[in-house]
Amino acid sequence: MLSHRAIWDGIDALARRHGHSVSALARLAGLDATAFNVSKRISKDGRERWPSTESISKILEATGESFDSFLNGTGAFMQLNDNGPIRTVPLLGLAQAGSGGFFDSAGFPAGQGWDEITLPSPGEAGIYALEVQGDSMEPLYREGDRIVVSPTEQVRRGDRVVVKTSDGEVMAKILARQSAKQIELHSINPAFGPRLIDISDIEWIARIIWASQ
Repeated sequence: MLSHRAIWDGIDALARRHGHSVSALARLAGLDATAFNVSKRISKDGRERWPSTESISKILEATGESFDSFLNGTGAFMQLNDNGPIRTVPLLGLAQAGSGGFFDSAGFPAGQGWDEITLPSPGEAGIYALEVQGDSMEPLYREGDRIVVSPTEQVRRGDRVVVKTSDGEVMAKILARQSAKQIELHSINPAFGPRLIDISDIEWIARIIWASQ
């Protein structure tokens, strides 16, 4: 049986095969750019939302793919035929992550509104995924890429990290320097300058351990 998550995974896989973010795929098909965003996949009361058959038809027409190839991208057949365990972790849009109620005080997922992503390996407990939004980390991470984050991994200079500030900003950066009073964060995109943030203004820092691109 095709699950809610599998259908959305199929859309994500279709976008990746053609070198698009899900937003770009939606625009290519003549749909609203936010049609396939993570925020559209779960309602405010936590209920799962399904993409319309019309939107699926339009993205297949725009990419020239068949429905069979789309189904293969959902991973549903792999789940039916794979006797081993399938590991999924919570998934949330990076822009959403700054809102209240998605994390506990230690930076672990909490509350409703999370989707799921399947990992290629079992992974560790407590990890979760964020969908990249924005271009500050291009070309390393592009909009629509998923980054898997570990709140328990030790963070060192040079690590790729996700940082949440006390005012609710959540960003993916490179940890360039850390002192007793400040951290310095760098972007990959040269259009974005370094960020200096006081330690007292940091709610949590988590290390990026894997990315789906």
